[in-house]
Amino acid sequence: MAALNATAPTDFADPATPWQCLGWVTTDGGTFTIEEESQDVNAAGSLEPIRTLMTRSTKSLQVTFLEGLNPLVRSLYDNVPVASLKPETTTGIATYDLPDKPADLRFAFLFDTIDGDKKMRYYMPNGKVVERGDEQPQTEDVMSVQMTMRFYKGAANAAAVTKLIDYGSVDVSGFFPTTP
Repeated sequence: MAALNATAPTDFADPATPWQCLGWVTTDGGTFTIEEESQDVNAAGSLEPIRTLMTRSTKSLQVTFLEGLNPLVRSLYDNVPVASLKPETTTGIATYDLPDKPADLRFAFLFDTIDGDKKMRYYMPNGKVVERGDEQPQTEDVMSVQMTMRFYKGAANAAAVTKLIDYGSVDVSGFFPTTP
């Protein structure tokens, strides 16, 4: 993640500053969802709608993070600025209040999927956590937390989600025939 509207990296290398790592996610990855709503326009004398208007299209990603105590993950889940999780220098303990009224904390996000030399990246310049799964602290070495993030248009009306695909050494030219 990075600050709201952070510029996307130009290639598939590990993102450099200002990008920060949220850590590992479960092996099932994330669930990317596009929800669309439309409204039919009916007219007298027609049994079928004469037009369909797209009224809403939201894009979201549900992810289970395996590092629930990573300060970045914790700040997203608890909806507090990451600075709130800075530990006291004398005790090493961070103490903060959960907000009574949710803050509108927004960030830029990158999510990578890697399959051998094939790669896919989602870049979202403007996103925020809109749902949080139940938190179940435990004594195992992994404390997972589930969150759903929703994505909105970025600065200068940039797309809410941009997808990049690197096919690696796979020849996909057969999918794109040339016409005479």
